[in-house]
Amino acid sequence: MLIKILGAAAGGGFPQWNCNAATSRAAWSNAAGVKPCTQSSLAISADGDRWILLNASPDIRQQIAATQALHPRAKGTLRNSPIQAVVLTNADVDHVAGLLSLRERHPLTLYGSSRVLDVLAANSIFNVLHPDHVTRRPLVLGEPNAIAHHGRDLGITVEPFGVPGKIALYLEDAAAGPGLGTREGDTIGLKVTATATGHAFYYLPACAAVDAGLRQRLRGSSLVFFDGTLFTDDELVKQGLSDKTGARMGHISMAGPDGAMAAFADLDVARRIFIHINTSNPAWIEGSPERREIEAAGWEIACDGMEVRL
Repeated sequence: MLIKILGAAAGGGFPQWNCNAATSRAAWSNAAGVKPCTQSSLAISADGDRWILLNASPDIRQQIAATQALHPRAKGTLRNSPIQAVVLTNADVDHVAGLLSLRERHPLTLYGSSRVLDVLAANSIFNVLHPDHVTRRPLVLGEPNAIAHHGRDLGITVEPFGVPGKIALYLEDAAAGPGLGTREGDTIGLKVTATATGHAFYYLPACAAVDAGLRQRLRGSSLVFFDGTLFTDDELVKQGLSDKTGARMGHISMAGPDGAMAAFADLDVARRIFIHINTSNPAWIEGSPERREIEAAGWEIACDGMEVRL
């Protein structure tokens, strides 16, 4: 199985378009050891020919242009693409807005939880993905779902499972009750498996906590892409960028006693890669104390163009 990181950054990318904080300023000025990145998405393939997107970021057109494997085939029809399917993990803008660029009556199969597909159905702008060409299929949580397009199995199964999280920011006003109205299916993680080999990895770009059930699921896994939005929970508050903590936004922090690094310390995960990293996160800076702490704990920082083979 081939895994290409199309985008490693959280919403807004790195640097975010209007951010003048220290990390973003380093990226704007092309400082050494700082690599700008687009918004979070992966592309995966069992055969190197037919591709599946895990989330469709607002930067999808730029990401396709930068990834030759996703270009239209030179000997194909006048309109063609190796992208066969898209799997969504939530309805956040940075994970669904790219769907609007995948229009032009191109055949695709779109997978997501029933909750997320309902959000798309309620917003008429997503009708540009015409139902005559784009089939929407609900994922069954807790079970392997074979990813297919036009009846052809793509050699990949995904097992979606609920993770601690919350509804998308733009839906909060309509939510009611505890947890801002969040329900099962608002935020999911994926176990992605190549059916021919059994090789598998986990993809969790948004996660609010590592609870007992998630610990049990991830223990001993070979590869996990995990939510790296903030280094510390109060990072945005301390930098004067927002009044929201990571917990309020539905994201666990990297550091601290309740952070991801501490939670994974005894899980025996062979390879751990932080993804969905916010523009404010000092982990972007190579050689920074925060980056050294991350690397000392056995973690990697994702970047656009990174490839992994399983």
